[in-house]
Amino acid sequence: MDTADPSPSGDDYDRFAPFYDLEFAGFDDDLPLYRAFAEHSGGLILELGCGTGRLIVPLAEDGYDITGVDLSPAMLALARVAVGRAGVTERAMLIEDDIRTLAAIGDRRFGLAFSAINSFLHLTTQGEQLAALGAAFAHLDPGGILVLDAFPPHPDILNEYDGRLIHAGTYRDPRTGERIDKLSTTVLDSAEQRMDTVFFYDRLRADGRVERTAAPFTFRYVGRYELQLLLARAGFADITFYGSYDLDPFTAASDRMIAVAVRPE
Repeated sequence: MDTADPSPSGDDYDRFAPFYDLEFAGFDDDLPLYRAFAEHSGGLILELGCGTGRLIVPLAEDGYDITGVDLSPAMLALARVAVGRAGVTERAMLIEDDIRTLAAIGDRRFGLAFSAINSFLHLTTQGEQLAALGAAFAHLDPGGILVLDAFPPHPDILNEYDGRLIHAGTYRDPRTGERIDKLSTTVLDSAEQRMDTVFFYDRLRADGRVERTAAPFTFRYVGRYELQLLLARAGFADITFYGSYDLDPFTAASDRMIAVAVRPE
């Protein structure tokens, strides 16, 4: 990462770039959710932490003008390839930017902003999270919608993060056919609401050597009511929480914690 413009936690997300699409390229469970909000908002769309463009491409293909921001040059490079391959460069703008400030997008305003699959949790202090919410608020049209998708910090979920090293998946590199095993370990600090995680990607070479890439990162998880207070402090109203991509009510058994908030008219 550019040391002059570090990620919120100091993590180097460029390390994830070669492996991210192996796991998530085919994931689209949340796409109908964002399509529905895009249709409802009817304005420009902003994705906070767009990664390799998993959601940028289909939304642009749907005819929406969408801007994706991310701090990882390597992630954005892959997103640009995907956007170009899909032929939607005129509808998809990709910008290296910090979601705590959104300084690089100027005075653009959007009808919808969203942060998918835990991206918001990479902000590792309450101050950083509030700054990002304030920046999103400033770049939404009156009546604009913000959607945040995070995992719910239910005790049964948090108890799984005890530092054990687990096998999290096996993939094939589509370019080389090489096997890649993903291992993961997470240490939880419940007092700080902090999860320190390392993903290990072990690439099995044809000669039997194993090439390992370690990708550490940190989450700061939030509960429903803390996030509600942060959103309210940033100026948002009509804050609602859902427990699934189908917008089921949020309960103690929910798999996701999806906050939907509105910038008042």
